Amino acid sequence: MTFPVWFLTLPGVMTLDITGPAETLMQAGDAFSLRYIGPDENVLTSTNMVIGRVEPLPESLPAGSLLVVPGAANSAIALATPQAAIARNWLMRQQPAIHAGDVTLICICSGTLLAAESGLLHGVQCTTHHNIIDRLKKAEPAAIVRENRIFIEDRGIWSSAGITVGIDLSLHLIHRLCGAQASLSVAREMVVWFRRSGDDPQLSPWLRYRNHINPAIHRTQDLLLAQPERDWPLEEVAHRVHVSARHLTRLFRQHLGISVREYHEQLRLAIARQRLEQGEGAERAALSAGFSSSRQLRRALERWHA
Repeated sequence: MTFPVWFLTLPGVMTLDITGPAETLMQAGDAFSLRYIGPDENVLTSTNMVIGRVEPLPESLPAGSLLVVPGAANSAIALATPQAAIARNWLMRQQPAIHAGDVTLICICSGTLLAAESGLLHGVQCTTHHNIIDRLKKAEPAAIVRENRIFIEDRGIWSSAGITVGIDLSLHLIHRLCGAQASLSVAREMVVWFRRSGDDPQLSPWLRYRNHINPAIHRTQDLLLAQPERDWPLEEVAHRVHVSARHLTRLFRQHLGISVREYHEQLRLAIARQRLEQGEGAERAALSAGFSSSRQLRRALERWHA
C-alpha cells in the first residue's frame, strides 16, 4: 500500500521542514508518494531555494492521506501573508476529514501555529518549538499544549518541536505504518538517532528514552552509550556532564522515569543479550557487558523481566 503525502508549501517555508521529512519518507521505498501543494506555483524557501511546480490546493484529499504542514523561518511574518490566509481557509475546509481520521495531520515546528489558527487544535494535545510555545497557547487557548516534548500525537493529529524533529517524526510514522524493520533500516541508512515517543512500545535501550530535549540527559546518554561496559560512578558521570549528581538523578527521574543506574544497566543487558544470541556462554557474555558474573547478569535479567 502506498500512502499519499501532501506538503502544504507556503512562501518562507523552512527548507529542512520539507526536505527532512520528504527525504526520510522517500527512503522507505514505494510506501509513500509525495506531492507539494499551495497557493503559489513557485515558492521561495528559507534558504533562498525555489520550489517550483507546486500544485494548486485540492478541494479535498483522498482517505488515507498524510497532510504535512511545515513551519516557516519567520513565522510571525510568514503567517501574516495572503498565502497563509488562503492556507488557513483551506485547512478549515479539511477539518471534517482530519477529525474523522480520514486524513492524518502532521505539523512540523511552527506549522503547529498555522493549524491552531485554522481551528484544528481545539482540545487537542500538541507541541511546537520552545520559542513559540506561548504563541501557540494564544493562537488556540483550548489546545492542550505540552512542553518539553519532541513530538506528540492526539487523535490522528501530530505536532513536533524544532527543525530536525520532522525527521524523527517521519521515522516514527514509518515505524507505525510500515513496521519496525523498515524504520530501523531508514534510520541506519540516514545515520540518525531513532527517537521514539514515550507512549509507544520500545525496541531497545539504544533507541529508548530519547524523547526529551534536556541537554544534560543527552550528554549523559551519549557518555554511557560510548562505553556501556565500563563502570560509571554517578559522581564521575555528573562531573563529566557538568551538573551535580543530585540534579542529574532528579533530571533522569523527571524526564525518563528511571535512574541513571537503571538506564546504564539496560544498556549492559542489551549487550549481554546480543552476545548470548551470538552463541557466547553466559559468563563471557556477562563480563563483556560489564557485569561481574553470570549470576549478576541473571539477577538483572530477572529484575527487568519482573
